[in-house]
Amino acid sequence: MQRIVSTYVRVVDKVNYRLGRIMMYGIFVMIGVLLWSSFSKTFALPSLWTLEIAQFSMVAYYILGGPYSIQLGANVRMDLFYGDWNTRKKAWFDAFTVFVLIFYLSVLLYGALESTAYSLGAPWDRTEPFSFYWHLLVGFTTGGVEGFNEVLGRLELSATPWRPYMWPVKVIMVFGFFLMLLQAISELAKDIATIKGIKL
Repeated sequence: MQRIVSTYVRVVDKVNYRLGRIMMYGIFVMIGVLLWSSFSKTFALPSLWTLEIAQFSMVAYYILGGPYSIQLGANVRMDLFYGDWNTRKKAWFDAFTVFVLIFYLSVLLYGALESTAYSLGAPWDRTEPFSFYWHLLVGFTTGGVEGFNEVLGRLELSATPWRPYMWPVKVIMVFGFFLMLLQAISELAKDIATIKGIKL
């Protein structure tokens, strides 16, 4: 069992570390887009797409960088008492707070799945997104792309003048919340190992 947990922690940490290091450069994408926006508004015709692309890149930067932030312990934490505690006591406290984080991320992930299903054309009154995804999978496996397209409804568009599709940024949110959930479970495993005096 310890080997399985150790492998899980190693794989999740490695994936989130590499993705986080890549996403660090996402700030330059946002800077480039916003510079182009300022330039086009000053010297040429304003571009419709710049504000939304900046927002979408900010979502990707923040959400996909979240697991790396959790891994580094870079999140904000009140340090009135925590800094004076020994490693084992910190691990006990962290294990408790990680449960709260896991619950919160689970709620966010479910909401993101529901919102993504809606953006892919699921009826608004359908409260269970997993049945929609199941129908998408069945449609794709039985009918290929045509079967997949039959299940899709009307794709959600942004309400702005540029009107991009919303599903790509929502898929990024689902992926990011899922990776954050995996990283939170990894942190819980590390805390339990510290409490028990086991080295993962």
